[in-house]
Amino acid sequence: MSVVRLSAGDETAMARLAARIAACARTGDVITLSGTLGAGKTVFARAFIRALTGPETDVPSPTFNLVLVHEGAEGEIWHFDLYRLEDAAEIYALGIEDALDNAISLIEWPEIALPLLPEARLDIRIDIGEGNERRIALHPGGDWPARLKACALPGRNRQDDERSG
Repeated sequence: MSVVRLSAGDETAMARLAARIAACARTGDVITLSGTLGAGKTVFARAFIRALTGPETDVPSPTFNLVLVHEGAEGEIWHFDLYRLEDAAEIYALGIEDALDNAISLIEWPEIALPLLPEARLDIRIDIGEGNERRIALHPGGDWPARLKACALPGRNRQDDERSG
């Protein structure tokens, strides 16, 4: 699987990246956001959701609710924050089945739920680099490699061939 590596120097660059990916997203997509605390997962999620719902949309963090649903022009966006879950089975109480079938699922802190998620998803890892720069690694599954090429990603600097094993 190819890994696309990018960097974002500030929140504006992160928002541009999120908007480009949002433009390529469609119902049934699962996009996961992982990385260190404070790296920008929620910043990315807010920009992604606003790209699909409008710039005036209030996008609070779902840290306490665990899931918030936003209505976009093309359908719903379910924004999950699984940081506080202790057991993967708890995700079913949040309605994950409905989201996977009928919406775009944006999932922060997905590690506990990865075995339950489809392999044809886009995993995004955001880490803090030198000078507060954000290092972003996109791990595309399913048809996401072709879709990412069509997204005209800002700041794309290289693609690595990553082999498991």
